[in-house]
Amino acid sequence: MSDTDGERRPAGELEASVLAALGASGRPLSAAQVRSAIPQDLARTTVATLLTRLHEKGAVGRTPGKRGFLYFAVDDTHGLTARRMRRELEQDDDRGRVLARFVQGLSADDEAELRRLLEGSGT
Repeated sequence: MSDTDGERRPAGELEASVLAALGASGRPLSAAQVRSAIPQDLARTTVATLLTRLHEKGAVGRTPGKRGFLYFAVDDTHGLTARRMRRELEQDDDRGRVLARFVQGLSADDEAELRRLLEGSGT
């Protein structure tokens, strides 16, 4: 197993792989099953740690299994992205300024989509 090969992985790559495996399975998986389903060659303890952290973040749910927990996705990738955005917003006391800066950085198409959603015609 090579958890570290001298190169740093992009932030969130491992979590994204774990979440993709859980989402694709359609059923709860053990840490060992998740480990088998992801492309990275990781130790079982590393996968278990990732699953625990994702559970603490509210990104995955878990239920008791025969030997430990079985984990499942609580949201699709869009919902998880929205959850991360809300978490970032909640970390700043000046929400108005954060939102203003966010909107300033939007493309014209994204701004139009946001307006459409705020006017209630979105899904």
